[in-house]
Amino acid sequence: MPIRLARKEFIFKDERPFKSCHASTLIRSDDGDVLAAWFGGTAEGARDVDIWASLRSGGEDGSWSEPRRIAASDEEPLWNPVLYRRVDGRVDLYYKAGHKIPSWRTLVSTSSDFGGVWSPPKELVEGDVGGRGPVKNKPIRLAGGLLAAPASVETKERWDAFVDLSSDEGATWSRTGFVPLRRAERSSGDAVPKPGVVVNKGVIQPTLWESEPGIVHMLLRSTDRFIFRSDSADGGRTWCEAYATGVPNNNSGIDLTKMDNGLLALVCNPVEKGRTPLVVRFSADNGSSWNDEFVLEREPGEYSYPAVIGCGNELHLTYTWRRERIAYWKLTVE
Repeated sequence: MPIRLARKEFIFKDERPFKSCHASTLIRSDDGDVLAAWFGGTAEGARDVDIWASLRSGGEDGSWSEPRRIAASDEEPLWNPVLYRRVDGRVDLYYKAGHKIPSWRTLVSTSSDFGGVWSPPKELVEGDVGGRGPVKNKPIRLAGGLLAAPASVETKERWDAFVDLSSDEGATWSRTGFVPLRRAERSSGDAVPKPGVVVNKGVIQPTLWESEPGIVHMLLRSTDRFIFRSDSADGGRTWCEAYATGVPNNNSGIDLTKMDNGLLALVCNPVEKGRTPLVVRFSADNGSSWNDEFVLEREPGEYSYPAVIGCGNELHLTYTWRRERIAYWKLTVE
């Protein structure tokens, strides 16, 4: 097991200005402060759901600030915040707005003081309907300088993933085509579909990493029992047909980060149904195998939608805890 030290905290406890919360995201400053955000309100999709944030400052003995609303709408619910820290230290907050997922618009605000003050939100891509840019997981900066945002769209009939690319630090974006996917409908006589063939809707919410310059990979949430994977040999511009990995997926969100030593850390619910347990698994062979499981949660309940970042030999991660709290872990890796 590569975990040497582990510490768990709740960002807030029972006293909170919202009934339900979900879909967290986080970044870390050079000084060790951690900024986390999530959506919160009466219930997912309710009109009063806004984006909230909290800052953990003060180093090892620090604490989380009271939750603070950082994006709001009087007309429609907000969804799935994603934080990204630019090279110059400025922070971008991406989030979705809309009553129904197929009509989502992606909005973006920027902060120059690590989340203290945010610019007025603007559309990431003017006139977009369906949701461009990061849909749940963080963008990554590729070796060639491109910013790659893992994206997807959802309709009643199908789910599809793609990548948005930016060469100007997010000022403009160009999207790839959908990740190729073999689809099939499950008939009453097919108890188990063929491996690698997605039944039902498809794949969404990719998480990205670059194994070497120009070689980019993604893992995907799927509707077919397993986490799926796709690979790109041209810097994320085109992708191979998505294929099933050996890691079970419960049709819930996942996230991954590549550490400085090349180790991959994947946070997921490694089951076909339910949202417990929640674990971290590691790969030393670029995602061909996943070993050394560290269990974050194993009790009954929902523990889902993780976000993870790597800083040196540390992992910082957050996730939904029973839709009541956001949990935070700091793991020190051997």
